[in-house]
Amino acid sequence: MKEKQKLTLKDFEKASSNNELLQIIKQKKISIDKVNKKLFYEEELRRLQIELVKLQRWVSKNRKRVVILFEGRDAAGKGGTIRRFTEHLNPRSMRVVALAKPTEVEQGQWYFRRYIRRLPNPGEIVFFDRSWYNRAVVEPVMGFCSEEQYQKFIVQVPEFEHMLYEDGTIIIKFWFSILKEEQLSRFKSRISTPLKRWKFSPVDQKGQELWDKYTHYREQMFSKTHTSYSPWITVKANDKEIARLESIRYVLSQFEYDGKDEALTTLLPDPNVVMRYYRSSKRLN
Repeated sequence: MKEKQKLTLKDFEKASSNNELLQIIKQKKISIDKVNKKLFYEEELRRLQIELVKLQRWVSKNRKRVVILFEGRDAAGKGGTIRRFTEHLNPRSMRVVALAKPTEVEQGQWYFRRYIRRLPNPGEIVFFDRSWYNRAVVEPVMGFCSEEQYQKFIVQVPEFEHMLYEDGTIIIKFWFSILKEEQLSRFKSRISTPLKRWKFSPVDQKGQELWDKYTHYREQMFSKTHTSYSPWITVKANDKEIARLESIRYVLSQFEYDGKDEALTTLLPDPNVVMRYYRSSKRLN
């Protein structure tokens, strides 16, 4: 039986570029499906991040206010996606907001107040790693708010977002959707990886136990807060890399920024990955 060929240290030393390395791999008839997928992802991400830099420059120049919300079950990939959005942006006109639980003083204030303080100034993009929608799903599931507080929120949030819309704030609301099995796999990865262990919390653990309850409140949230002026955009996120690329494409597709026609890749998101809530309601997890 013919021995399977492998890459050697000498092969890596001989190759001065990714293309040369790929040629060596091809000559040895080694399967490179995973390699090709990774290289495609890295190149696409680079091209899309160039467009994000252009978009940010346009937002700043035109004094636009942009809010992008990232919601989803625990371990859905929200934080990792935000990092790919922001890693090459100018920090002077961009912020990431990831709030801790409200203080005692904040608990006595109007619920939206602490979020209003973090909304974008003219010329700024703000990314919310979880948002005011904590009260729509996580808080009622975990018992962190009363039924009265929940009902008041559900009534007020469309009005709150409509006021922002009328005042010129652009809001994009993402929901990252994953399978229950995929969430469990990611939890196990967090626990077994020292650099990721900090991400795992007792609330995360409850995510598996209370899966159906999360589903119920998520559906309630969609049905009562998906509006024409502030729609929910769902992202199939079982494949993290695809979810990152397609969510960036979606954001870019929403703006007519300077230099958009010179993009080196498509800026139209895959409709089988990114879609409005009403198209995805029967297929969500």
